[in-house]
Formats: sequence, structure tokens, C-alpha cells
Amino acid sequence: MLVQGQRYRTIWEHPEDAQIIQIIDQRPLPHQFVIEEVRSVNQMAKAIKEMHLRGAGLIGAAAGYGMYLATLEALRNDHTQDYVLACGEQLKATRPTAVNLEWAVNRQLAALREVAEAKERVVVSLKVAREIANEDASYCQKIGEYGLDLITNIADKKQDTVNILTHCNAGWLAFVDFGSATAPIYSAHQNGIKLHVWVDETRPRNQGARLTAWELHENNVPYTVISDNVGGHLMQHGLVDMVIVGSDRTTHTGDVANKIGTYLKALAAHDNQVPFYVALPSSTIDWSIDNGIIDIPIEQREGEEVKYIQGLSNGVLTKVLLTPEGSNAANYAFDVTPARLITGLITERGVCPASREGILTLFPERK
Repeated sequence: MLVQGQRYRTIWEHPEDAQIIQIIDQRPLPHQFVIEEVRSVNQMAKAIKEMHLRGAGLIGAAAGYGMYLATLEALRNDHTQDYVLACGEQLKATRPTAVNLEWAVNRQLAALREVAEAKERVVVSLKVAREIANEDASYCQKIGEYGLDLITNIADKKQDTVNILTHCNAGWLAFVDFGSATAPIYSAHQNGIKLHVWVDETRPRNQGARLTAWELHENNVPYTVISDNVGGHLMQHGLVDMVIVGSDRTTHTGDVANKIGTYLKALAAHDNQVPFYVALPSSTIDWSIDNGIIDIPIEQREGEEVKYIQGLSNGVLTKVLLTPEGSNAANYAFDVTPARLITGLITERGVCPASREGILTLFPERK
């Protein structure tokens, strides 16, 4: 997508040295645009854990490139394949909820399992990392195409601006390109459909107010930032035509784990008969579990993220304490929306009901 008129992905190889991986550091956005260079597995693990980068698809791509960096380190230091396996476990441990991370590491390990020679492992691993990144961008673009039909149908019936509410950042910053929840929005905007996006601020890290608003602004999509608690009010008054959110892990039965607060938006949408869609590439589907509420691990992050807020003050990025200094703070990063509250899933293969049967219609090979 565009940043100051220039096309960017969120992760790429340094154009002059493929052994350096470059990422957009999301922490200082929207006030500073910083490109970070990642040269080691430790750096990549830190970037994932400390959210220099975040989002289901991008975490998967970062893990894919992290494994490539592991093969480079093994070659330089004459380490065995066990070193690469250990690096895989290190990467998996950084963020437990998003299934794309584990999926990407396991995909790399499967490709490397039969490769004995260290130099060849580097070649194979780079190929797989590129495949993961390119697939993520391609799948998101297809999600945009299928989601476009949903927005077009509403626009044709309404004959007016389509108001879409989204939560957190399931934009191109959360993937390699296009995003999941934003892909249909960008596609509709490019096709001349009049639309407007309600952007939840998404406490505690404000990924909506900081990241979604920034990328919509950069790509000239009309939007309004709202506090997290406004969504239900807007739906009650007919000001939301549809909700589109992303997913960090979706069970094969249709339950969806996404940024904390998604469940409350789904409840409000259900109560007000507002269509509630989840956009996700198939790499986000966990085929091994049935019950999302019971089986999906929910990451609990540092309470400091709840107690402090970051913003620009006199041109300087500043953290400000919101609570009494000694306050305890709980920081559940995700919640689970049951399939019964979801109108449909938008995937790279099409739109389907949020159910085992619905998902299998698009992925029959999983039967």
C-alpha cells in the first residue's frame, strides 16, 4: 500500500543484502515512519514479542524470515540442525494466540527436514520465507475481491455512502500487504464506491487510532476515529452498515479470536441486525481445535500497556501515566467471538458461513 505516495510492503529483504530483513517499526506510528533492520533470530523474536511488528499475517511472514535468519546463523557458526529447531521454538514462544506464527515455523521446518547440507538449507529457507510473504499478500488481495461484492451489494441497495466499522488494525500493517479487514475497503474505494470507515481506537495499544487511521489516511479513504465504546450507539442509530474485523486464530468450527473488544462489537451487531464479517487468510485457521473459548490460548501482556498511553507532545513521542501509579492492571490481548454471532468469513477462496460445514465448502481437502 501507499506511504507518502510510495508503495511499501511491511516486510522485505534489503535490496542490497538479502541477509538483512527490513520491517516497518509500528511503535512510533503514526507520528514517525521508521524502517528497522533485522539481522538475527534474536532480533526477529524481539521484534515480534515487543510488537515492533504485529498482526496475524505479518507475524507469520516474520517467523518465516526469522527461520531463514536461523539457517544463516547455523551456516556461519557451523551449528547443527538442532540449532534451527531451537530457533523455531524461540520464535513460537513469542506470541501464543496468532496461529500464523506456529504455522510458518512448522512450514519452514517441514521444508528443511530433508535438507542435510547447511548452504542448501539457507537457499530452501529463503525460498519458503518468500513464498509465505507472497502468499499472504496474494491471499489478502483475493479477500479484497470477495469482500468487494459484499460492499457493492450494500451500496446498490442503499444508494448512499456505505458505513463500515472495524476494530483494531487488520490492515496492511498487520499483513504483508492489503490487509484482511481493510482489503475489501481498499478494493471498494479503488472501484469508486462511496464509503466511510468508523475506526475504533482499540485500547490499550490504540492500533485503530494509531495504525488503521494512519494507513486509511495515507490511502485517501474517508474515516472517523471513535472511542471503543461508541460502536453500539452507532449501530442503534443506523450509522453502521456492516462490521469487518480480522482474526488471529479461527477454529475450523468458526469461532474467532481477535483483538480484545471484538466480542462486544459482535454482540452489538447481532442485537442491531448489522452484518458482522471476519476477514482472514486460510493460514489463520486452526484445524486442530473445535471450541475457541476453551482451546484458544489468550495472551496476557504487561499491565503497563493499560496504565500508560503514548502520543505526540510538542513534537516528541511521550508516554503518559493514566492511572494511579500503584494500580494493578490486567491486559488480556484477545477475546473469542463465537461462530453464532458471525455473519460470514471472508477468505481467499470466497465467503462462507462461520461453521465447520461452511468452511469445508471452501476447503474440501480438509474433510
